[in-house]
Amino acid sequence: MPAMISSIAELEVLYGEPSEASLLKEVDRMIPEYRAFIEAAPFVALATHGPEGLDCSPRGDGPGFVRVQDEKTLLMPDRRGNNRLDSLRNIVRNPQVGLLFLIPGIGETLRVNGLAVISVESALLQSFAVDGKAPKSVIAITIETVYFQCARAILRSQLWNSQKHVAGERLPSAGQILAAVSQNRFDGESYDKALPERQKTTLY
Repeated sequence: MPAMISSIAELEVLYGEPSEASLLKEVDRMIPEYRAFIEAAPFVALATHGPEGLDCSPRGDGPGFVRVQDEKTLLMPDRRGNNRLDSLRNIVRNPQVGLLFLIPGIGETLRVNGLAVISVESALLQSFAVDGKAPKSVIAITIETVYFQCARAILRSQLWNSQKHVAGERLPSAGQILAAVSQNRFDGESYDKALPERQKTTLY
């Protein structure tokens, strides 16, 4: 590919110096202002890296489902999923993680980088129980850096604009995708019919 950037020096010449505010906003601990973002966030993307490569996994629950234990520690329950365990496999072998918190209606996002471990301590698991169902594990993250991202990406995407929401029928359904990738060995229609009830009964 022609005209590629191949050095940090070229990159810095192209983009120039970062603003003072973009550097000042990064801290190494959870301050009250950033804690407010986490306690309001019902969604976070968890990025991990392991021998097989990268993973970015969506995580969501009620606002504040990621618990601020103290100024250096976050706790995130690992709720029921597909049991691929991509994120957890990566964490076991490489503790470096990145998190991106989103809050509906808010343009700014919050980024956290840190080191994670997986806890199965019984009392901790029970403290995250919902309807009597505890998670199988809790991801404990030691904070290295925290900073907010400005609203430009959210504004450009109009992510929270309800008039821009996409109707589900305009995209392939989960069952249709499974049928396609399995060359119709998978019954996609049956999968789609059963999915709403299965999701409802297996959230926790």
